[in-house]
Amino acid sequence: MPRNSGVEQETPTARGSRFRLAGGGRSLGLAAAALLLFFALSLHSPELRSAYSISVISRQIAFFSLLGLGQAVCIVVGGMNLSLGAIGAICTVALGLLLDKCGLSGWLAVPITLAVGAGAGLLNGLLITRLKIDSFIVTLSMMFIYMGLRSGISGGAPYRVPDSFCFIGQEALGLVPYMFITAMLVLTAFGLMFRHTRLGRGLLAVGGNAEASRLSGIRADAMIVWANALSGFLAALAAILWASKLATAAPQTGDDWLIISFAVAIIGGTGLTGGAISATGILMGATIFMLIKHGLVVIKANDHYANSFQGLLILLTIVGDRARELYGKRR
Repeated sequence: MPRNSGVEQETPTARGSRFRLAGGGRSLGLAAAALLLFFALSLHSPELRSAYSISVISRQIAFFSLLGLGQAVCIVVGGMNLSLGAIGAICTVALGLLLDKCGLSGWLAVPITLAVGAGAGLLNGLLITRLKIDSFIVTLSMMFIYMGLRSGISGGAPYRVPDSFCFIGQEALGLVPYMFITAMLVLTAFGLMFRHTRLGRGLLAVGGNAEASRLSGIRADAMIVWANALSGFLAALAAILWASKLATAAPQTGDDWLIISFAVAIIGGTGLTGGAISATGILMGATIFMLIKHGLVVIKANDHYANSFQGLLILLTIVGDRARELYGKRR
């Protein structure tokens, strides 16, 4: 056996679980489903086709895409991040303190906030790998810790952000919101990372077969730490964009992120056992999830059952994915 690390050469595991930046039967199917859902809803609610509605929806899709990617990057290595929303919450508080209380400019506050998110994710990854504790237990525990810090530091009161900070969250380049452009650039960057870098191929290999990746020289623990740090970074970025969109840094940010992140990642085709992720799929998953939420409003569904509808959507997606997997093995 050659003494190559297995990262420079594409391993069979990584080759079978490439990051599909565009294309792929599943992604095309999701795109078709999103298009059909959009036209069906626009027939019932014609204002959905207006420039204003599309602008609002595209911002929401961008936000959901970041949450889905933040969860997917942990799922792809065979783990999960239950503290994604809590990291977003503590990052929102950090951003508010820096902008409102410390008077820093956005040019300084943003990178510090991103570092806080990456650091929180890094801590998750170190606890998982050094203590050999399942990601479910670690991130669940850290979720409560981060939420407690969020409430204790802020007291629950929102922070003011300067008007200049709202530019990226509220303005647009022509008809395309800067928030949407930012999310697309992030998805593209992660696509290139998974396709062309050691880190990306290592993440896919660990998720596809952790033991085989270790035998081929890939440091599995390092990949898990990287995945969690990237997840924290994405949670921080989502928190920054959300604060810019709302023109306030509300500590309650992140309370409903967990179910959204799993829904978008799973609908988007992220492999539940790791090793498979799709940029187009995550974008389409965010689009479908957003359109379904809008559809529930259009049909005037009872808000008290919103989480039930979302949970059912996730369950149906998992069942469908499992059925497709079993069908593929029988062929």
